[in-house]
Amino acid sequence: FEWRINHNLETWNERYNELVNYVKRFGHARVPAKFADNPSLGKWVTSQRSLYTKIQKGNSSCVITIEQIQLLNKIGFEW
Repeated sequence: FEWRINHNLETWNERYNELVNYVKRFGHARVPAKFADNPSLGKWVTSQRSLYTKIQKGNSSCVITIEQIQLLNKIGFEW
């Protein structure tokens, strides 16, 4: 079970770094849901928005952390 948590964090960090590179390239963090250059990034961005919405509605069992939300906010992520 611990491996899964570490794996999820590793995947999150990989996608975050891809998003940082996307922002550097395009000047914004509005990755299309079906981004042809990187479909995984498009799906991930959609997933982050969904998780954030759940937290806003009071669901405390979400797998996105406050620290991750802050990192996304730092690069201009649009929820």
